Amino acid sequence: MMTTMKKYVNMLLLPAIVAVSSCGLDNYDAPESKLMGRVVYNGEPVGVKGTGEAVQLLLYQDGYAFRDPIPVFVGQDGTFEAKLFDGEYKLVTRNNNGPWVNDRDTTVVNLKGTANVDIEVTPFYTLSNVQLSLSGNKANASFQINEVAGGLDIEYVMILVGKTSFVDDVSYTARVNINDAAAGSTVTGSIDLTNNGDFKSGGALYARVGLRPAGKDQAIYSQVVRLR
Repeated sequence: MMTTMKKYVNMLLLPAIVAVSSCGLDNYDAPESKLMGRVVYNGEPVGVKGTGEAVQLLLYQDGYAFRDPIPVFVGQDGTFEAKLFDGEYKLVTRNNNGPWVNDRDTTVVNLKGTANVDIEVTPFYTLSNVQLSLSGNKANASFQINEVAGGLDIEYVMILVGKTSFVDDVSYTARVNINDAAAGSTVTGSIDLTNNGDFKSGGALYARVGLRPAGKDQAIYSQVVRLR
């Protein structure tokens, strides 16, 4: 009888021991080092779509069996950040992702504590002299289109207004597309917000402009401006 009882107790204890052991295997320290940086052209950050993790960089680390890249998501202001373990990493743009030439140069990052890096890209177009304002019930925009890399037509440019500080081609409350814009030109346009619910509510409004090169998966954007 004692032997039977002893076996029964041991059987009860075994799952608990396994559970504790399993927890121990998963209980690694989280990475504490930080990689920070910007995607830039001529030293200036490049505005991109910030929602939906649409624009990514990829991190690789040699010497490990697990060689899948670590995705690093680029914010709408062109900045990025990742928590990692110390070590040497290779950072590249994602293939055919972003409103720039797909050259995919490798940047080697030696991370120890913190590191700041700029990833230089060559956009097909840039937007400059951007003026965004609210006048009465209209959001007004004016900006210059500059051709950089060339070789691709302009699919369209857009004026976007949003009720939050995250504004892009899927996150907006009002939008106007302009389909006949040309490189070297100054584009002007406005959005009538008279019947827009977010405008009439009296809350905050933000705006930015963007340009989509033909055949690319992403547009290039100006930085976000608060209208009110």
